[in-house]
Amino acid sequence: MPPAAVSAPLTVAPCPSQLMVDTPDSFIHKPASMTQPAAPLSTPVLAFALLIIGTTLGIAGTDLVLPAVPGLPDTLGGSQAMAQLVLAAFVAGGCVGLVLYGELGAHFDQRNLLVLSFIAYAIISLACVLAPSLPVLVGLRFAQGLTGSAAAVFAPGMIRALFSEARAVHALGVMASVESLVPALAPVIGVWLLVAFGWKSSFILIGGLSCVVAALVAMLRHRLPPPDPTRGAGSYLRLATSPVFLRYALSQAFTLGGLLIFVFGAPAMITKGLDGTLNDFIIMQVTGITVFIIGSNVAGRLADRFGAEPMIVFGTWLSAAGLVALAAYGLVGGTHPLALAILFVPVNLGLGLRGPPGFFRAILAANGDDARGAALVLVAILSTTAAGTAVAAPFVTLGIAPLAAIAAAVSCGSALCLLALPKLPG
Repeated sequence: MPPAAVSAPLTVAPCPSQLMVDTPDSFIHKPASMTQPAAPLSTPVLAFALLIIGTTLGIAGTDLVLPAVPGLPDTLGGSQAMAQLVLAAFVAGGCVGLVLYGELGAHFDQRNLLVLSFIAYAIISLACVLAPSLPVLVGLRFAQGLTGSAAAVFAPGMIRALFSEARAVHALGVMASVESLVPALAPVIGVWLLVAFGWKSSFILIGGLSCVVAALVAMLRHRLPPPDPTRGAGSYLRLATSPVFLRYALSQAFTLGGLLIFVFGAPAMITKGLDGTLNDFIIMQVTGITVFIIGSNVAGRLADRFGAEPMIVFGTWLSAAGLVALAAYGLVGGTHPLALAILFVPVNLGLGLRGPPGFFRAILAANGDDARGAALVLVAILSTTAAGTAVAAPFVTLGIAPLAAIAAAVSCGSALCLLALPKLPG
């Protein structure tokens, strides 16, 4: 997820029979791994670490390359507009890849697909180094985004099979915390690589790391959960017409989408609409990311204590309320950067509290069709963010109120989903 705490130790389920607690057997297809002997205690943690590395590497494909984009026309020819397509093509390829891997993962062993995807990601990343022109690089970036999205599709379902519900929610929170740091740290590394070694170095680093991850997954594939034998029975159409699945998928997309719409428009809004500086944006982002990490790391324990549904509802309304408060602050003429950062806190905290249990229950609602379910959730997030960002683009220089109002409208859509659509039984 594009753009940020010390978490409690990630404890694991001592035996597979403890997976999928509090969910009716008639509703959820249990993974095949639940009928197998208990794995060594270290197995879930090691598998989880591999999944974090894989998903992080896919996200870094945008942020690590970002600093090199402005200088690409001078090296490869073409215009700045064409250079921006280097970023857009990667995102577009990622969207196609999400749907493709969601379908492939429903029919083939996801562990083998992970290995093949990282090999392909490595080859195409290294091929970018040899691109003779900007249009060729744009085409390669589409393929790079396509091949790099497998881990994001397969990770949630694998985490569901590795841990009990409470621990899986906590694991998703930890993963979200790590992923949220990538947009903050990867561009810094990208700048250093660009200055020290040139624009090709980011692609070489991605390609090299992908080779290492492919080798690790291949060697340790037995540590990852085997595929659910019932996973091929569903379809995207079944999920897209399931009110229960849509409750969690759309509410997740609208809450995160609302936040990202505001974030993507904030730099221009602050510098052009409020006469602020990028330092004001950095303060807002660092504050928000810190709060999000805290929220996502306590979400599992709070959901275990108070229930997943109350946490999803509370976090949804808290995040939407934060954006509504930002819009109201803008309408009364507020412009202070510190107030902006403070009002942005509940937006991030709400997402942190509802994000992990919300994503996990979306996977549960997929009824064994984990790969397609995760793919649809991620596509919904990207689509919502892209559409909202496009709608908000003409208004970002007009101050806080227009941007926050558009983001709030999207975020409030999440609350409406929770009111209108049925929840998981049990």
